[in-house]
Amino acid sequence: MAAHRCSYLAWLVFIFSLSGILVADGQETTLSGDHLVSAVENPQTDAETEKRAAEEPAVEERRWEATRAADAAEENQEFPASVATVLSSTPQLKDDFQEELVIRPLHSGDIYASFHFRTLWETDFMKGNKVSHYRLFPKSLGQVISKFSVRELHISFTQGYWRTMQWGQPYLPSPPGAELWVWFQDTVTDVDATWKELTNVLSGIFCASLNFIDSTNTVQPSASFKPLGIANVTDHRFLRYATLPREIVCTENLTPWKKLLPCGSKAGLAVLLKSEKLFHSSFHSQAVHIRPMCQDSQCKTPSWELRQTLNVVFDLHTSGQGKQEWSLFKMFSRTLTEACPLASSSKIYIDITDNPQEEQFELIPATPLLRQAVVLGDRRTFSVYDLTQQVTFGTVRSLNLLIRWKSTEGHMLRPLLHAERYVAGYGLQTGEIHTLMYNNHPFRSFSVLLLDSVPWYLRLYIHTLTVTSKGKDNKPSYIHYQPSKDRIRPHLLEMLVQLPPHSVTEVTVQFERALLKWTEYTPDPNHGFYVGSSVISALVPSTVAMDTNNTQERTLFSSFFPCKEESSYFVRVYTEPLLVNLPTPDFSMPYNVICLTCTVVAVGYGSLYNLLTRSFQVEEPNPGLAKRIANIIRKMRGVPPL
Repeated sequence: MAAHRCSYLAWLVFIFSLSGILVADGQETTLSGDHLVSAVENPQTDAETEKRAAEEPAVEERRWEATRAADAAEENQEFPASVATVLSSTPQLKDDFQEELVIRPLHSGDIYASFHFRTLWETDFMKGNKVSHYRLFPKSLGQVISKFSVRELHISFTQGYWRTMQWGQPYLPSPPGAELWVWFQDTVTDVDATWKELTNVLSGIFCASLNFIDSTNTVQPSASFKPLGIANVTDHRFLRYATLPREIVCTENLTPWKKLLPCGSKAGLAVLLKSEKLFHSSFHSQAVHIRPMCQDSQCKTPSWELRQTLNVVFDLHTSGQGKQEWSLFKMFSRTLTEACPLASSSKIYIDITDNPQEEQFELIPATPLLRQAVVLGDRRTFSVYDLTQQVTFGTVRSLNLLIRWKSTEGHMLRPLLHAERYVAGYGLQTGEIHTLMYNNHPFRSFSVLLLDSVPWYLRLYIHTLTVTSKGKDNKPSYIHYQPSKDRIRPHLLEMLVQLPPHSVTEVTVQFERALLKWTEYTPDPNHGFYVGSSVISALVPSTVAMDTNNTQERTLFSSFFPCKEESSYFVRVYTEPLLVNLPTPDFSMPYNVICLTCTVVAVGYGSLYNLLTRSFQVEEPNPGLAKRIANIIRKMRGVPPL
């Protein structure tokens, strides 16, 4: 019996020791597997990792690293051959994300802030290859490009009107309301049906009223809106353009726009996009531009560029500022603590061109990094703050730029091209549309391309079209007019007009107001009907080339031939939208008729019907108390009442 117990204990000891060995082997295997996963996610040797951790600050350790499996297979030679083969066969998608904020102090004391987010992806949607992996490029827009064969897409939502004569030219112009223009690929058979379906999808993506875009507010320009990307398409049959001038921009449009960013609104410059501050401004515009780009001269490696822009102008008086100073916290109620971890470049540019000696404003903190660039034909100087460098944030790890005004006196260079539009006439039958185009260049003339889309209920008299400059007729060199069809399509007018130097060119056309059906009126018809802005495209002479002083010291070879890049630049100008009153019936009269009719029916017919259908019964007078008591007793006894 004792021997049996000893053998039983020996077997137990052997089993426990064997299980301990198996558990230790499993832990070693698990650790080696975790080490393999971490090596794939961060393809560096242990020595390189320790060296980088010692050199970089702690904030750099939180940044997300891009996964590159091929580099991991090359640097980690300890991987088995099968693992290296699998990693090298994984398709590599090269993408890049950059963000920047440009702040331009205006002479009126206002602040113009322009956000630019750029995502560049080296892929090709045009070949029909289904892309299933998205890293930085938003998947919702990538699926739209693939499904609807989109070559270029430009959409903007704007609240307010850009005051050109007070603020100068914007970096990226846009009309009030919503604007959408799309270039489709030449493989699309039914462009109108694809356009209709695309607007419905974009309406869901951006939470906007783009589903109201139909044939009545869509035009097909013949010369305007050339492709901005790879310009190998000239057939305007694949171009569609539409506007919604009454579109209201609110937080519901900003939220999905921010979700398209790789970091969202959690890191980088996007943390400043607080809706309470952005919409409490004089001007607000957000846009999305998608176009194909070329990486080399032969365009063998095409890529797609997604550029998200947001422009906002903060008014010094409406914001309730007591002092004439601006800061990131006062503008956006937040400060910057870090760049977007996925961004290869994150910078802030402060325009100090008009403040060389800090005579107008003081910039705190100052930076020694300066950059000069030709922007909209003018040489500008910018102070640069690189958010990828920890020294930018200082010891407090927070960046709050401060602009303190010293004097708002200064001369702003007038824009060389400016446009206005208004409605003239009286009554509710006829009227005139006047478009004024200003050429403020002192000695050079240039051509502009005017595009006007007028709704069908304003019936244009095209024979009354007149173009005058300096009191003389100015005959356009190109005119394309497509008449409207009632309830089908709007008017389309395109003209190429030469603007004389230092002149005002006026384009006038008469129209007649149409009568709408009562179901076609808006809920507030007495407010009026909006007409979209006119679009003016031109190559404007550069202000740099306006310098006629030849006595300055310069090299002979650089002063003889003008610089081509500085001679002219492309600009697109939008006029104000029009608010036109149409003949509107008195909708209160049907309401009064309905009320009167309902009253007559309720009082007259109701009383007559009640008299005809009511059954009359004669009721006996109430019995006395003794009789009621007797009836109760008789009822208890089962005897009929008296």
